[in-house]
Amino acid sequence: MSAQTVSKNLALRHNWQLDEVKALFKQPFNDLLFQAQSIHRAHFDPNEIQVSSLLSIKTGSCSEDCGYCPQSARYDSDLTPEALLPVDQVLKSAQQAKDQGASRFCMGAAWRSPKDKDIERVVEMVQGVKAMGMETCVTLGMLTDEQTKTLKDGGLDYYNHNLDTSEDYYSEVITTRTYQDRLDTLERVRDAGINVCCGGIVGMGENDNDRANLLIELANLPKHPESVPINMLVQVEGTPLMGSEQLDPFMFIRMIAVARILMPESRVRLSAGRADMSDEMQALCFFAGANSIFYGDKLLTTDNPMTNHDLALFDRLGVRSAGSSYA
Repeated sequence: MSAQTVSKNLALRHNWQLDEVKALFKQPFNDLLFQAQSIHRAHFDPNEIQVSSLLSIKTGSCSEDCGYCPQSARYDSDLTPEALLPVDQVLKSAQQAKDQGASRFCMGAAWRSPKDKDIERVVEMVQGVKAMGMETCVTLGMLTDEQTKTLKDGGLDYYNHNLDTSEDYYSEVITTRTYQDRLDTLERVRDAGINVCCGGIVGMGENDNDRANLLIELANLPKHPESVPINMLVQVEGTPLMGSEQLDPFMFIRMIAVARILMPESRVRLSAGRADMSDEMQALCFFAGANSIFYGDKLLTTDNPMTNHDLALFDRLGVRSAGSSYA
């Protein structure tokens, strides 16, 4: 690929079309990864991975019907519901995450929409984590304007609110919240001046067009999300998507690469599903442009590779976590 072609792809665009993105997906694997890696190197240190840690601060009993989620009250997933955690317990977990090398601490609560009193507690958590010198992120469901302002005033750095899939396929996965609801929340967060963390899940039975359209929706937002988590479905017994056909690992890697090409300056996060990925698959994802992961043995309620395993993989690959030096 010529330098002119690479340069063209470095421009931040918000007008991607389906035929263009499908053409990217259909490139020979080596060509696609070369293009993605070239763009990645133009914007990031290729040997640096941003590390976040994720804690479920309120678990289960959610009224939503997201077909992938064991936290829904509608499904029998053997998950034990837990009330909002005490602030001191959350801060203890944040300190442990920092000690293990995480630079961002993310807190997730299984709510459709939080109550104002819940937001006050979350702000205490945010302020405590920031006092440790870490970035903060929360995912709490849909917000009001006032709640969003309270989080911003409390110092929140990032708000996570995934689109999950394409608009066309969305109703096959979720019926209790519309696609526009999600877009409205993203707009509210962006207008408040909070960084956006937004991505989706693949392997839920969607087709090639759905995967392309999800990335187009993200890339054509007025501003690209600062963080783009790409999740591979974790199948949980008792949820409707249990038994879904397994996604081809190469398609997942292509998803990472196309996300990198469409959103050159975003952190593309290798998120849920890593426990089922080989080290070799994760290494290819990093080469394709993923430069963020979650540390820790849990992602809210599902398994994640142990921190020690991640550190060993970093060492084998010669990469380092953001802010650290590689020996």
